Parts: sequence; C-alpha cells; structure tokens
Amino acid sequence: MHRFYLPPESCKGDELFLTGSEAHHALHVVRVRCGQSLTVLDGAGHEFLCDVQQSDRDKIRLCVRERKTAAPLPCRITLLQALPKGKLFEAIVQKAAELGAAHIVPLLSQRVVVHLNKNESARKTAKWQSIAVEAIKQCGAAWLPHVEIPTTPEQFIARKEHFELALVGSLQPDAKHPREFLRRPSPPKPAAIWIGPEGEFTPAELKAIKGSGAHPITLGPLVLRTETAASYCLSILNYELHATINKDSPDQAPHY
Repeated sequence: MHRFYLPPESCKGDELFLTGSEAHHALHVVRVRCGQSLTVLDGAGHEFLCDVQQSDRDKIRLCVRERKTAAPLPCRITLLQALPKGKLFEAIVQKAAELGAAHIVPLLSQRVVVHLNKNESARKTAKWQSIAVEAIKQCGAAWLPHVEIPTTPEQFIARKEHFELALVGSLQPDAKHPREFLRRPSPPKPAAIWIGPEGEFTPAELKAIKGSGAHPITLGPLVLRTETAASYCLSILNYELHATINKDSPDQAPHY
C-alpha cells in the first residue's frame, strides 16, 4: 500500500487532502484512483488508513477509514553529525530516519570543509527535512525526525540540552566499547551520539564535547568514513535500546 505524508495539523477530521508534491506523486507517479486505499503518516505517531474519494488535477480528497497510534519513541536519539562533503548528508538523514533518530543536528565543526551562509543553511535544511519525510514514507516509520539548522559544536553545547546518555565516536586511546555504556538497568529516555568529520573532531572540540557529558566510544579497529560511523552508531543504539526494552517480551516487535 502506498504511503503519503501530511503534517499533524492537516490530519484532523474524517477527511484528509493531499496537495502539492504529495498529490503530484499520488496522481502522476503511482497513479492512485478513486476507491483505492492508501496510508497517510503524520510523523507524530499516527497512521491513517484512507480511501480515495475524489481526485482533481492537483488535489486528492481522502476518507479516513482507520486510525492507528504508535507507541512513543522509547528513546529519543539525537544525532549530532559533522557535515560531510557533497550530498553524503542526504544519505545520512535517510538512514537516520530509518534507524529511529528523533533529532538530526548538522554540525559545522572546525574540520568541516562545507561553508554555508544563512540562506544556504535554510535551503539545505528544508531539503534534508524533505528527505526525512521520504524516508519515513518508504519504511513506514510513525515518527518523523526533526532536522535542525546547521550549528557549531560550541553553539549546541551552550544550549545545555539534557541527555541521560551521550556518546561521541572517537579514535583516542580513552575510547571504550559502546557496551560499557549501553548495558543499563533501564534505557535512557533522551540520548545523543556525536559523529565527527573526516579527521575527527579537533582536540579542543572533543574536550568540550566530553566536558558536556559525552562518553568517547570506539567504533572498532578500522577508521570508518563519517557516514558509515553514523549508521553504525545508530544501529547499535537502535538494537541495544530496543533489546533492553523488549527483553521480557522477545517476540514483541519494537515500535518506531
């Protein structure tokens, strides 16, 4: 069944309307027809099973047949990711959405070669957010991660956000295996993972990140590319935290 996205404020009532790019995709790409069923996600934990009632040139009217609500994210994971070159960050956003990240923060660390002005930052953030939307439509995730405007590590640390568990990928000798911090009696509610650029965070940045409460972790004997490191760490968090939550019910599938 085809999936579409509407923001929560557009998902009130028994009738929903696809417009803009969602309507174009429905009408001209997958070619839905009246009477056909489809799913609408609002990215806030709700899924709507709908029937197509009417289609115009640029709008589709849907009738909600069934509503489903997903459990809240057991652990709200923030990915703090240094911006790589080219379009690699688009793939990182896609994988982060699939792997259950709640927030994605692009970092302009000192060794990042990407330079963005205010307008470029806003334009790219909108693009990355749209990629996150496409990712949850593809995988059926009920929760849409929020992609923030690029910021520096120092600016983010100054916000003093609270995390019950914060980790930072590191090549330094004091880095420990992730299991040292993930095997806990109860899973953390908010968690964060910092991933540096090619060449890692600078010593000053790493000191500040650790000073904010992040534990340095090793990602194994190989030096991973930054986009690989992001998927690696999110996969570990996804598996370990869900395994902890469902340890008493091994047959229960995790909710996203």
